[in-house]
Amino acid sequence: MKDKIFTILSKKHIVVLTMLLTPLFGFIDRNLVFFSALGVAFLILWGSNFKWSDFGFGKRITTNMTLKSFLIALFLVFIFYTIEAFLEIYFGKIDISSLDDLRGDIVNYSITLIIVWIFAAFGEEFLFRGYYMKRLAILFGNGNKAWLFSAIIVSIYFGISHSYQGLAGIIGITLWHFCVSLIFYKDKENLISAILIHGFYDTIGLTLLFFSQERLIYDWVLQLV
Repeated sequence: MKDKIFTILSKKHIVVLTMLLTPLFGFIDRNLVFFSALGVAFLILWGSNFKWSDFGFGKRITTNMTLKSFLIALFLVFIFYTIEAFLEIYFGKIDISSLDDLRGDIVNYSITLIIVWIFAAFGEEFLFRGYYMKRLAILFGNGNKAWLFSAIIVSIYFGISHSYQGLAGIIGITLWHFCVSLIFYKDKENLISAILIHGFYDTIGLTLLFFSQERLIYDWVLQLV
């Protein structure tokens, strides 16, 4: 049974079917889109006897990798918060109202951080870059152009999955995802670095939100223009 499931789900075109069919669960609950697709990826991992390297886990975490990832995340915060400030001028305010209960609430903030590191940092990176991006690149021929095309498709797909944030949010997240995809593309066996960058980026954002300073960079940019 295990081998049969692995054989079926490992076929090249299955990644496309997964990306097309799992959004249908959104009619039931938005979170089911993510968890159903994540379930497919974990079934493949299970069927491979947990061959993590197939999903980009080819390097061990080190102190240097962690520090470098944090600095990249910090840099991306300044870059993309600036970009999003301009996006809001033309495409409307980014809606993050679903996180408003984090403001000044240390318990919710702490719980959300744990959830973010497990499901956003690890879960989304495992699914969107470790599974979707790698499998699409293989489907398209596994060359440089295939990887670039895969990065573009998955970044747009990831951005659209955040449609609840509004058009400015979709565009900003798509650009952010593409940027991190390019970093992963440079070292396809180092998904851990992408996970760390994602986790640190979200942690900084949540911390700013906790102190109600999430618009600090936005307002500074808007004052300049």
